[in-house]
Amino acid sequence: MRTTVNQLLLELDSVNGENEGVFVLAATNHPWDVDAALRRPGRLDRTVLVLPPDQEAREAIFRHHLRDRPVERIDVRTLAKATDGFSGADIAHACETGAERALLDSASSGTVRMIGMPDLTAAVAEVKPSLSAWFDTARNVALFANEGGLYDDLVTYLRKRRML
Repeated sequence: MRTTVNQLLLELDSVNGENEGVFVLAATNHPWDVDAALRRPGRLDRTVLVLPPDQEAREAIFRHHLRDRPVERIDVRTLAKATDGFSGADIAHACETGAERALLDSASSGTVRMIGMPDLTAAVAEVKPSLSAWFDTARNVALFANEGGLYDDLVTYLRKRRML
């Protein structure tokens, strides 16, 4: 691990200093595990918290994952309301599960049918949000390791959601 961090630091600092106009964007689900040497000014010095999708974003994610599927009478607003706390991947999984339900029903009945609201409602009830374990860890970091206010945005979100 140390060798990897050292190589990354070397690349970020560039031996010749020929990095004018170069921006590096990195993403992680565990920012608290990023080596402090990588977070110093001039390297990866800004942290942006990307929160779970809000209702409008969840509606868009449903529309995206259902756009090329044979669907009828789908109310994405209702689905979005039922998936508060879901990640985009959780919603994609619910769409896939709903499609599988319709496909299996079509195969067993011998009658092809579209994916309907009951398929997706059942799928949403079956799929569990994957973010709870992450929020458990994040809550501990926010409470006990928020040095210099690095995770203040996370604290604000957790308080707003009554998770802190």
